[in-house]
Amino acid sequence: MNEQHDDERTRIRAAIECLLAGQPTNSNGSLTAVALAAEAGVHRMALQKRHADLKEEFYARVRAETHQTPEVEGRLRKEVVRLKEALKDSRAAEATSRNRAEQMALAAAVLILRNPDSQDQTVPDNIIPLRPSGD
Repeated sequence: MNEQHDDERTRIRAAIECLLAGQPTNSNGSLTAVALAAEAGVHRMALQKRHADLKEEFYARVRAETHQTPEVEGRLRKEVVRLKEALKDSRAAEATSRNRAEQMALAAAVLILRNPDSQDQTVPDNIIPLRPSGD
């Protein structure tokens, strides 16, 4: 590891302590990765990519020491709930559409078989009459 990498890790660890103590100096003090990067004076992507372990350590400490769910996790949980609802609604709409399509196919088959001109037309092989013809 190079000196810059070690310096960033030292600053991130110090920033974790500042944020958890509620004494931010370079950020808004929120318990987020963005605030942690600002507090440490490192680019947010450096925290996300090169120091992901420290970011995860930070979130673990937020959960353990403050008994709070990290803001990012809370947003993701809400998004999961929203997406599950959307999936449920989508599946219900699909079932309704499938049911309507089946009803329309049955109605079309009945109309084809009951049409007075149907004597001149041949019935497709994939249609089974509900009643025998000649009734």
